[in-house]
Amino acid sequence: MKKLVSFVLIATLIIVSSCASQKQNFLGVQEAPKKTAPRPTNPSVGPTQNAAAKVVTAKKEDDKTPKVLKSYVEDQNYIKAIEDFKDALKDNPDAPDLNYYTAESYRKLGNPKASLPYYAKALEAGFENEELQINYALALKADEQYDNAKAILADYVDFASVEIYKERAQQEIQNLEKLDSIGLYVRNVDLTPLDAINSEQAEYSPFFFNNTLFFASTRESETFDRYDMPFSDLYQVAISELIPDAATLGPIPGAFNQPEINEGSIAFSPDGNTVIFAKGNANEKKGRRSVDLFISTKKNGKWSTPVAMPINSPQHWDTSPTFNQAGNTIYFASDRPGGFGGSDIYRATLNDRGRWGGVTNMGDAINTAGDEAFPYVAPDNKLYFASDGHAGFGMLDLFSAENKGGNVTIRNMGPSFNSAADDFGLIYTDFPFEGFYTSNRSGGKGGDDLYSFIDNSSDLKQITYLLKGTTYRRNDDSTQTILGNVRVKLLDENDQVIDDVLSSRGGSYNFPIDPEKDYTLIGEADDFFTARRIFSTVGQGIPQEELIERFTEKTFTEDLTLDPIILDATIVLENIYYDLDKFEIRSDAAIELDKLVSILQDNPAIVQVELSSHTDSRGFDDANMLLSENRAKAAVDYIVSKGIARSRMVAKGYGETRLINGCDNDTECDDTLHQQNRRTEFKVLEYDKTKIDRN
Repeated sequence: MKKLVSFVLIATLIIVSSCASQKQNFLGVQEAPKKTAPRPTNPSVGPTQNAAAKVVTAKKEDDKTPKVLKSYVEDQNYIKAIEDFKDALKDNPDAPDLNYYTAESYRKLGNPKASLPYYAKALEAGFENEELQINYALALKADEQYDNAKAILADYVDFASVEIYKERAQQEIQNLEKLDSIGLYVRNVDLTPLDAINSEQAEYSPFFFNNTLFFASTRESETFDRYDMPFSDLYQVAISELIPDAATLGPIPGAFNQPEINEGSIAFSPDGNTVIFAKGNANEKKGRRSVDLFISTKKNGKWSTPVAMPINSPQHWDTSPTFNQAGNTIYFASDRPGGFGGSDIYRATLNDRGRWGGVTNMGDAINTAGDEAFPYVAPDNKLYFASDGHAGFGMLDLFSAENKGGNVTIRNMGPSFNSAADDFGLIYTDFPFEGFYTSNRSGGKGGDDLYSFIDNSSDLKQITYLLKGTTYRRNDDSTQTILGNVRVKLLDENDQVIDDVLSSRGGSYNFPIDPEKDYTLIGEADDFFTARRIFSTVGQGIPQEELIERFTEKTFTEDLTLDPIILDATIVLENIYYDLDKFEIRSDAAIELDKLVSILQDNPAIVQVELSSHTDSRGFDDANMLLSENRAKAAVDYIVSKGIARSRMVAKGYGETRLINGCDNDTECDDTLHQQNRRTEFKVLEYDKTKIDRN
C-alpha cells in the first residue's frame, strides 16, 4: 500500500441484502469469543496500536533509545516518527529498536513492503518481541515472498514462548500452505478501474443505491497530520452500466460531511429512509481513538441531523455498517474488547421500540486473530467479507462464507479477485455478475482505487428450459382446429403431477422444465378422450461451458390433440396382430392394448366400451366368428389383467360380417387388403360426465 488511505481512519461502507430470518443471523451465532492476544491491526481496517508496552521493553533493552519514542507513543504520528527514526539510524544503522519501530511505523501506515529491510535488521540484531517474526512474515507475504514468510514463521514456532502467538504463527503457516489450492479457483473476471473518479488520493468503500455509487475519498483540503493526508469525505456519482458519469461527481449533500473529520462507510436502508455511516478521528489527540457509527433518517424528504448509535463502543472503532434486506439487522466491524483478534464482524438488531441493540460477535467461523471487516450479504445468502486472517495472497483478501446446516464454509474468492495487496469492500449491483470493490494493487492512480468487475465465468451463466404447446381437437376429416381451455398436466417419471394449467382460448400452454428428465403430458377436456404424450429432455440440454449469453432459454414444443367422445363411434386400434388362426395376445399387440388401458384409466367418465375383433373373409364363416370372439375375449382379459374392471368392457366377435372393403368370399384380393379387415376396434357404449374429477 502506498500512503495510508482514509479507510484507515474509517471502515468501509457496505450494503447487505436480506437474511433468511429476521430474528436469527443467517450464519448463526457461534461459540462465545475466546480470549486471544489482539493481533497488530492492519491500519487499513482498524486503529493503530498503542506501543507503550513495547517502548518500556525497549528502554530496558537499550538505555540509548531516543527520546523521540515518547512522541511516537503519545502522538501516533508515524510520518514524523519515520523521519526521526531515519535520522537516528544514520548514526546507528544497526540499532535493533530503531529498526523495529521504523518497520512498525511503516506497517501502521499500511506500507508493509517498506518495512521489510527494517524488520530484517531488527531480527538480525536480536531484537526481542513476540510479534516481530509474525509481522515480518506478514510483510514478506504482502511482497509475495511466500517461502521466506513460511521459513520465518517455522523458525519462530520452534522457540515461541507465548502460546497465543505460537498458535497464530502456526495458523499463518497453514494459510501459506493453502495458497496453491486457492490459486486454482480462477474466474473469468473483467476488472476495470473507475478512472473517471479515481485520483491520486484514496477512493474506497463503494455502495450502490438507486443508480448512484456512493464512496469515500480523501479529497478534503485539510490534512490529517499523523498520516500526512487529507481527511475523508463522502461522495456520490451517477452510474450507468457500471460506468460513472464524472459530470455528476460531488460530495453527498446535507450534514454528512464535516471539515477536519473523517467520514466514510455509508449504507442506506432498503427503503432509502435511513442512513448509517462511520465518522471520527478528529485531529486532536482525544479524538484519535474514536470512530463511531452515526444514523440519520429521512422525514418529509429531509435528513435528520446524524446522531451516534447506542451500539458504539467508547474509545474503539465501530465501522462498516450494512443493512439486511428487512432493514432490522445491521452488520459492522469493530475492534472492541472480547473479540477474536484485531477487527471482528458483529451484528445488531432493531428491537420493538425502534432502538438498535443486541450486539453479537459473528463467531470464530468468520472472525480470526487477524482483521475481518466489510461484510456484505448477497442474494445467495452468502456472507462476503474481507480478511487477512484466513488463507489469502497477502494483505486483505475477499472471502465468501456459506452456511449449510449450521456448518459454515469459508472460501477465498481466488486470484481473479484478490491480489497480494488489499482487496475489500465487495458489493454486487447485478448478482452474481457485476459489482464494485476497492483495491490498492499496483497499476492504480492512488493508494486505494475503485474497480468494477464483471464475472463472465461459464458456471454463472443461466439457462432455463421451457415446454410450450397448443391444444387441438381432431375433426371427422382428420384435420385439426384449436381447442381452448384444456386442462394440461405435466407429470414426472413417477406419474406425479408437477404442474397443471388451463390452455388459453387460443390453445397455448407452457411449463418450466428441467434438463435430463422424462415427462408425461396429459390433456383433459369434457366430452373428449384424454390425450397423453411422453416427452423427454434427456440428451437435449445445452452444456454449461457452451453457454454464451448470461441468460439463455431453450424451448421445446409439444402439441396435444384431443379426440371427441362420440357414442357408438368406431375407433380402430392399429397394429393389433395375431398369429394365423390364433387368439393369444402377442407382445406387439400388448403394446397397442396398453394404449386402451391408458384411455380407460384417464377417462373414468367412460362407463363401458365394446371391444370388438374382426377377421378377413378367408376361411369358414363359423370358424372366423369363433376366432374373432376368442380374440376379443383375450383382449378383454389382457386389459382386465392391467387393473381395468371387467364391467367396463364388452367383448364382441364379428367374424367376417363387417368387412370394410370389397374383399369378400367372391373377390380375389392381395394380403394388404385382407389385413385391413383383420382389425380390433372399440367404441364407447356409455359415458357419464358426473364421474369426471378435474381436481
